[in-house]
Amino acid sequence: MCTIELLDSRKRKKRSDVSVHHKRKRRLLPFVPSSDPDCRLQQMQSLAHALTSLNLEFSDDLTYPPGMAPRSANQAVMEYGGMQVLSKEDFETLGKCRAMAKSGECPPLVIVYDSCLGYTVEADDLIKDLTLIAEYAGDVDYIKNREDDDGDSMMSLLLTTDPATSLVICPDRRANIARFVSGINNHKPESRKKQNVKCVRYNVDGEVRVLLVATRDIVKGEKLFYDYNGYENEYPTHNFI
Repeated sequence: MCTIELLDSRKRKKRSDVSVHHKRKRRLLPFVPSSDPDCRLQQMQSLAHALTSLNLEFSDDLTYPPGMAPRSANQAVMEYGGMQVLSKEDFETLGKCRAMAKSGECPPLVIVYDSCLGYTVEADDLIKDLTLIAEYAGDVDYIKNREDDDGDSMMSLLLTTDPATSLVICPDRRANIARFVSGINNHKPESRKKQNVKCVRYNVDGEVRVLLVATRDIVKGEKLFYDYNGYENEYPTHNFI
């Protein structure tokens, strides 16, 4: 069986990313935190509430617990078809965003519970096109270990020629705000108009990292959406609104 057949044969609820060959002509922008400290506090409280309700621990990093995939398995050079390297300028933007987040200056996002969609992420201020919104975080595991996992938030990390060495991010114990961004319905053309975020995998210092980036200006109060099936078409979105 060829590699593509192997990938298509596994039907799991797993989010994937956009094509790794996408070319960009502009640099990523760092997010701009809300200027009001009270607003930032409310944003962080909304995330804490959502994480607590799902019994999740906050983490902004990829983590490698014992018994799962080791960090040494995350080698971007093993990606089937190659992977784009994060530029020096965008690497600096990523570093700036991480430093701001660690100091309590979070992206201007708030989690709002929707009776139809569940937990959703809304812009709490204007977010400009090509803004680096967040990095997808969670535990890293081999795809082969998650064949029968019924989790609905796994994210493709590394896709090699062998499923035994391919990796996924599993935010079922540790996660950040990226876990709550909603997905579009791939079967409704009008649903694509909602998409305002893309999810892109990059080679960052030899390791694969997954970044969420704004694809257009996002106004305050607008929900964030991206395509869960941007690369592998394995996530069932038939029932998405």
